[in-house]
Amino acid sequence: MDSRYTSTAGIGDLNQLSAAIPATRVEVSVSCRNLLDRDTFSKSDPICVLYVQGVGNKEWREFGRTEVIDNTLNPDFVRKFILDYFFEERENLRFDLYDVDSKSPNLSKHDFLGQVFCTLGEIVGSQGSRLEKPIVGIPGKKCGTIILTAEELNCCRDAVLMQFCANKLDKKDFFGKSDPFLVFYRSNEDGSFTICHKTEVVKNTLNPVWQAFKISVRALCNGDYDRTIKVEVYDWDRDGSHDFIGEFTTSYRELSRGQSQFNIYEVVNPKKKGKKKKYSNSGTVTLLSFLVETEVSFLDYIKGGTQINFTVAIDFTASNGNPAQPTSLHYMNPYQLNAYGMALKAVGEIVQDYDSDKMFPALGFGAKLPPDGRISHEFALNGNPQNPYCDGIEGVMEAYYRSLKSVQLYGPTNFAPVINHVA
Repeated sequence: MDSRYTSTAGIGDLNQLSAAIPATRVEVSVSCRNLLDRDTFSKSDPICVLYVQGVGNKEWREFGRTEVIDNTLNPDFVRKFILDYFFEERENLRFDLYDVDSKSPNLSKHDFLGQVFCTLGEIVGSQGSRLEKPIVGIPGKKCGTIILTAEELNCCRDAVLMQFCANKLDKKDFFGKSDPFLVFYRSNEDGSFTICHKTEVVKNTLNPVWQAFKISVRALCNGDYDRTIKVEVYDWDRDGSHDFIGEFTTSYRELSRGQSQFNIYEVVNPKKKGKKKKYSNSGTVTLLSFLVETEVSFLDYIKGGTQINFTVAIDFTASNGNPAQPTSLHYMNPYQLNAYGMALKAVGEIVQDYDSDKMFPALGFGAKLPPDGRISHEFALNGNPQNPYCDGIEGVMEAYYRSLKSVQLYGPTNFAPVINHVA
């Protein structure tokens, strides 16, 4: 299994099952103020990269990256980092900031804007779980400030598909109509707000219809249906100085009523309201649809009785090298497993826990078979085409080593027959 997937819900749930490592999942939000300006003609386009330090070797490894926000020195990143928080461990974190200059994922191609070191406990333990620290790393320069906020995630796994439109928004552009987009924030215990979603920009209209978007209930309100959700409406500008049109507040509970008179909101600009006696609003925003989807985890499937059937097909083409030579992937080493044996064991020993009868079909392809030397792209490793099942991973390994002694590696590489066999 790819290590990237450890940040999804499944692994955390497994931890809670075994209760060996009681972890709390924490979502860390990143904002910066007064970043360095590295661009000549416009403002920096910042990204934040999080590194975590390994426990044993103390090596820093990349955990994830936020999105890039164009033309701003005061970014509030929408993409969050979800980390397992262990009260009893010191979890060292490093946040590196860059000004992105091209599409390259290679960080050395971008301008470094500074970094911040802290621990996850330091963020969680700050007042209101909000930590402000100066950004350092460029001698003689003030690099600005980072604001890190942590919130414990509850275990709500629902997601919502929502769509909004607006009517008669204020015209902000001198030559054309506004280019509106929405920004969603959830409220925090201390009265502050955390950004959780931005819609796309709809160009040149005062009556936009935005695309439907999907957001987890965790991100929107962390499972608290009555928590305030603030929505701001902006007119997009190329240079990043977007014009504020107005705002309104709602909650998950209100939104869940779906399309109705309750979900038509007046967009209000407080400054305008204070100045103009006759001001009513800067347009309205309407919820067009609201659909809840419960996201099921790997564990839910397993609890529901899902079985994983495991079939092995081994490549016996000559390109693997002569099994008598140490350079071959099929090398018959009397003292240790060869590459195929290691792969079989690594995958099989995990998968076999989810298969009730532990009987695994094992096939081979790309070899000449005894006694007549015919080429086969679908043969049973145990020599029984009617019943290619082997008993457990050990049985698969045995059949593999036995057939390796009797077949002749050949070709070409054609694995359509084994794919059809499994299908």
